[in-house]
Amino acid sequence: MIAMAEAADETLQRRIEKLERINAALMAHVERSMDQQGGAYSLFQTAIMLEGRVRSRTEELTGLMRRLERSNEALVAAKEEAENANRSKTRFLAAASHDLLQPLNAARLSVSALTDLPLTPDAVAIAGQVERGLQTIEDLIKTLLDISKLDAGIVRPVVKPAALRDLFGGLVASFKPFAERKGLRLTLRGSGLVVTTDVVLLQRILQNLVSNAIRYTESGGVLIAARRRGGTCRIEVVDTGRGIGEGERDLVFEEFYRGGGGKSAVGAAAGEGGRGEEPGLGLGLSIVRRMAQALGHPLELASRPGHGTRMALTLPIGTEQAAEEIRVAPIATRLSGARILIVENDQSTADALQRLLRNWDAEVAAYRDLAAVAAGVGAGSVAPDLLILDYHLDDGACGLDVAAYLRNIAQAALPVIVTTADYSPEIEREVAGIGAELVHKPIKPAQLRSLLTYMLT
Repeated sequence: MIAMAEAADETLQRRIEKLERINAALMAHVERSMDQQGGAYSLFQTAIMLEGRVRSRTEELTGLMRRLERSNEALVAAKEEAENANRSKTRFLAAASHDLLQPLNAARLSVSALTDLPLTPDAVAIAGQVERGLQTIEDLIKTLLDISKLDAGIVRPVVKPAALRDLFGGLVASFKPFAERKGLRLTLRGSGLVVTTDVVLLQRILQNLVSNAIRYTESGGVLIAARRRGGTCRIEVVDTGRGIGEGERDLVFEEFYRGGGGKSAVGAAAGEGGRGEEPGLGLGLSIVRRMAQALGHPLELASRPGHGTRMALTLPIGTEQAAEEIRVAPIATRLSGARILIVENDQSTADALQRLLRNWDAEVAAYRDLAAVAAGVGAGSVAPDLLILDYHLDDGACGLDVAAYLRNIAQAALPVIVTTADYSPEIEREVAGIGAELVHKPIKPAQLRSLLTYMLT
């Protein structure tokens, strides 16, 4: 019985141990299950948190993108507004310039006609002062208009090869008398190169630089030099003026800036002129910089106060065979007996132009519009040798219509000079299209006389 009991006890013990092992295994399984369930929950919680963060960052990024879009739209609108303002400014200045240049044109022609009459020395001096004042006004109006066009991007350079020889020769011929009156040397070096540029704009740049250099140099001289550097040409205008202080070297390029005692000889037409010369307008380097930028020609300034200033312009080298010639106007002679027909709707300009031409011994007939010309033809007026026509006539009429009418009657290409205060390229193309010459107002009497002589002979 004991043995049986012991055996039963061992069996029970074994069952208990087995149950304990099963229980331990079950507990381990449960614990592992709980751990897995806990990890999944943790991952689930982390996923929810990350999703929230992603959503938050996405919303934040979306907001930034929308603000950036609005900012870009605002920038585009501001740019368009600025461009419209520039175009409006240019149109306004063009219209205002036309209206201002008309009476200025009449005044200059009248003064020129006056100086051709016998006058006392005092009257001649006064007429000269009036002429210089009118020239200053004209320069200011034209320069402001040029600056406005450059700022608005209207000026489109016509880039082609051009020989520096003629350009430099013209500069020396124009400015040497001015330099000699001040006791200055005007020296030229290296003019045999050919460059690629817009001749008209380059000429304007160099005229400004040389004029300012001579105007504000009190002793010594001015050098115009061209040097080849690889595939480029470096044109320099060097003076022995007062030089520019470090603090003024950016300011000299600003409009209407006029420096003090340290102002350069080639500064922006600023400062006090030497030896009684009139000061400039303070626009010289401002327009030089704009033109150089329009051409893509780097402009450099170097200066030592008390020793002078060097302005340098870098241009690409051009091809000799394609170089553009720069023509010099012929010397004027008298116009005795030439029959000239004028069509001008501004009465003061017409009167002044008639007086000037008659002083040059020309026979003049003046009309206001095409109808008046047709009436004169019907009355048997003498056929003209040359026409001087204002482009803009009353009621939107155009002077080119008068040219077409008279050429049709004459069955010949009568020589025509078209005058206007409008500098738009469209008018230039129209005038060139009929083979006429364009003269911008205010008309320079010497230029007109030279052109008349050339066309009539």
